[in-house]
Amino acid sequence: MRGMTLIELLVVLAIASVALGLAAPDLAALLRVQRLKAASGELFAAVGLARAQALARGEIVVLAPRDPAGIDWRSGWTVFVDRDGDGRPGAGEERILEHGPLAPGMAIDYAFTSPAPPHYIAYNGAGRGCSAANAAQSRLGTLSLFAGPHAGATSGDAIRRIKINMLGRARLCDPARDAGCDGAAAPPDP
Repeated sequence: MRGMTLIELLVVLAIASVALGLAAPDLAALLRVQRLKAASGELFAAVGLARAQALARGEIVVLAPRDPAGIDWRSGWTVFVDRDGDGRPGAGEERILEHGPLAPGMAIDYAFTSPAPPHYIAYNGAGRGCSAANAAQSRLGTLSLFAGPHAGATSGDAIRRIKINMLGRARLCDPARDAGCDGAAAPPDP
């Protein structure tokens, strides 16, 4: 009669549980990296949408955090036509896209030529980065996305950046692989 004894089955289960215990931290890191890639891709697509809509409409289109103070990007973001020039979505302004909050453990830092709140990215009818109040005033800078434990984070897997140049062109980069992908340091743990 062929089969396994209870002792053999317990040994196999013990080995499997040890292997699973060793693999669990790697799975958490993989999940963190995938969340970061998804969030940075979605924010990058929103930047592209804002620019494309500004070109198509010939008006200033803004991408801004949904946070009422206009500072915290973790609460999500909105793309809208900014007719009153305040960088915040108003009652009579058309909302093109709204994105929900980011996953827990993620942060976004904002470093643009005008760092004063509210934070936003605006494009004029020519597709150039501008101020919400002045279509001729150039704005450029970097949005940095961080995932996981932030204090002292140096791994390229924990950071992605969206860099917007003087012409309004955006690029998504990984500081571990891409030259010129500098930006803000990782924020401390909350």
